[in-house]
Amino acid sequence: MAAYPQSLVSQFKNQLSDNGDLLHTLAEVFLRALMEDEVQQHVGAARHERTSSRQGSRNGYKPRKLKTRVGELELSVPQVRGMEPYHPSVFARYQRSERALLAACAEMYFMGVSTRKVSAVLEKMGGFELSAGTVSRVTLELDEQLKIFRERRLDDRAWPYVLVDATYVRVRRNGRVQSMAVLVAVGIDQDGRREMLSWRPGDSESEETWGQVFRDLKARGLNGVEMLISDAHEGIQAAARRYLQGVSWQRCRVHFMRNALAKLGGSKDKARVAKELKEVFAIQEKELCRRAAEEMAARWASKCPALAQQLRTGFEDCLTVHDLPNRLRRRLHSTNMLERVMREIKRRTDAVSIFPNEASCDRLIGAHLMERHETWLCEGKRYLDLDGRE
Repeated sequence: MAAYPQSLVSQFKNQLSDNGDLLHTLAEVFLRALMEDEVQQHVGAARHERTSSRQGSRNGYKPRKLKTRVGELELSVPQVRGMEPYHPSVFARYQRSERALLAACAEMYFMGVSTRKVSAVLEKMGGFELSAGTVSRVTLELDEQLKIFRERRLDDRAWPYVLVDATYVRVRRNGRVQSMAVLVAVGIDQDGRREMLSWRPGDSESEETWGQVFRDLKARGLNGVEMLISDAHEGIQAAARRYLQGVSWQRCRVHFMRNALAKLGGSKDKARVAKELKEVFAIQEKELCRRAAEEMAARWASKCPALAQQLRTGFEDCLTVHDLPNRLRRRLHSTNMLERVMREIKRRTDAVSIFPNEASCDRLIGAHLMERHETWLCEGKRYLDLDGRE
């Protein structure tokens, strides 16, 4: 921490004598100190310090209130001039939390939970108030943020790798409960960083619905795609052939193994087949891997012809990543990274059971995907080492 005119201990003691609330006072003093440290790094120098790295100057403070679990905090946000504005990280985090909390409560309201009960939850968790007007305001604000997020341009860089997958939810339409697909796309950019590119509700995983996803991405500037990673759904393959011409396709190995094991029905040989497949996939040299798959197909041809047929017709599509450096294969041979996202979506949507309408479903899933996207950005880590420096 930087040195301040008054020590943290002195600030804490003085404020505590006025306030008397230990946690409330501690939170205020700590966050003020945190902002002082952040603004010093933002400016590139301490107060009144002259350095070659200094980018601007301090310009007083602006009062700001922040609602937290320990009550409403009175804070003073440092201001700067002659440079980019300073935005305290703490407010960004709390705004995301507040938005997620209010969005969840809005969904509770839509599902029939009384405003009084939802308000009680909010009051206990964060001191917020909820009314029908608040629900409407939060919904409109969230919808606008999701619209901006979903329509943002993608042409500022190349996206060599794109992963797609879908999950199904139940939605009430015209008085009937129907199954609806939610199609999700994740991209890895030229620096090896991942971002949530798009999500779209659809009646099914047809060529038309996946085609809408790919058309929209290209219209927003998606470029430089070298490889698409997905399961072997016919709708994905057909749409990719039409809208992503020249892009190689990696069939997800995890989905391939699931399909292969399903050919065995209730057979006790599943564990053995799974072990064999893992050993075949572990072979690094592409031609040797291909030969091992053919040998496995020959071994199982009489006992399980369907398994042998899948190995002979579908295994080659799982070998696309063998044309890449070893350091990239582990994270691109399957859609596992996206599968984790989809599992979290299912966990949240299963709690709702049946959505009252498509907009409610789109809003809840979109809020989660935007939250996951922001988490990836805040981590600041590259998902893929594309240049071999790490």
